Amino acid sequence: MASLQTSGLLFSSSSSTTSSKRINAAISVPKLPKIRFPLPRNSIKEMILRGSFSNTVPLEKNAETTTIDEPFINSTAASAKEISQLYAILETVADRAEMHKNVGEQRDNWNKLLLNSINMITLTATTMAGVAATGGAGAPLLALRLSSTLLFTAATGMLFIMNKIQPSQLAEEQRNATKLFRQLQSQIQTTLDLYDPAELDVKDAMDNLLALDKAYPLPLLGKVIEKFPAKFEPAVWWPRSHDLQTKSKRPGKNEWSEELEAEMREVIEVIKGKDTEDYMRLGNLALKINKILAISGPLLTGIAAAGSAFVGNGSWAAIVAVAAGALAATVNTFEHACQVGMVVEMYRNCAGFFSLMEESIESALEETELERREDGEMFEMKVALQLGRSLSELRELAQNSSSSRIYGIEVDEFASKLF
Repeated sequence: MASLQTSGLLFSSSSSTTSSKRINAAISVPKLPKIRFPLPRNSIKEMILRGSFSNTVPLEKNAETTTIDEPFINSTAASAKEISQLYAILETVADRAEMHKNVGEQRDNWNKLLLNSINMITLTATTMAGVAATGGAGAPLLALRLSSTLLFTAATGMLFIMNKIQPSQLAEEQRNATKLFRQLQSQIQTTLDLYDPAELDVKDAMDNLLALDKAYPLPLLGKVIEKFPAKFEPAVWWPRSHDLQTKSKRPGKNEWSEELEAEMREVIEVIKGKDTEDYMRLGNLALKINKILAISGPLLTGIAAAGSAFVGNGSWAAIVAVAAGALAATVNTFEHACQVGMVVEMYRNCAGFFSLMEESIESALEETELERREDGEMFEMKVALQLGRSLSELRELAQNSSSSRIYGIEVDEFASKLF
């Protein structure tokens, strides 16, 4: 019995000692040091814009607070103004894109409605002139002749206005404007997502917005794009005095080399000698055709109106009225159903696209300070994608251009594979 008590006391003492050791071990755990961590950049931007940012973030009551590095706070706070301004510009750009999209749909409907209405009026007047010539006299002949003359006159006036404003070309202008505003919207959004915006980014976005407003006006009267210029010119939707190379510091290496510069120069030569020249030639041809059609339509309806006024006084008057009316409907259909004005604007926009590429590459090559250029590999990739080529195809194009010039042979391919 005594041995049992003794062992029990020993067990109790051992347990107490073990428990005491465990408690001591738990209590003697060293205190964890403060841990610094950065908050996500987007969260910081949102807090700054709301004005709810503070230098400390409390974790719990009576607990240590986690601090954020002061240089990071200062640099983020310094760009808060630029962020707010870029968001304001971004909203304006999105509104412009939606506005041009709606106006483009409206003007495309104008083209369809005016085309159908004028053709119906012209064909109705032609039918009346033909019926009046087949027989009848007195009041029925006078009624048909007068109605035909009035309809031809109305068609002449409507066709003159339609050919002046070129609804199909107006619709294409708005489609191009919508695409370019959405492209600018994407560029601003990328700047906000990936970089710390600077004052130069705000100025660049504002200049591009105003240049697009100037290049693609919305009114039908006043300052509009000339539909029948004396000389075909490429579209210009970027600031001409604008330096196309960004001067803000961007993270990343600068991979420019003599080989890359030579490659870009060869690409410029191909664009100038093949793509730009071809679209300028096609644009001039389409513009001449559109001018001829725009003059011919109202002229033919006017001749038909004059001929219908003398129907009944001789067979030639009826022949002139009916033939001119039929030709007027054909010319009007060819011009506006085939949307020749839209084709002119498409060529104008394509020529402008290649002019912009030329200026972008030349601006990069003329910049002597390499650190102020866009990263070389990124620039090469952008040029290749804009031309619808892979990097290997772009380099092959530059090699072919160089070899052709050495041997005095013309390059047999265009720079762009898209259009």
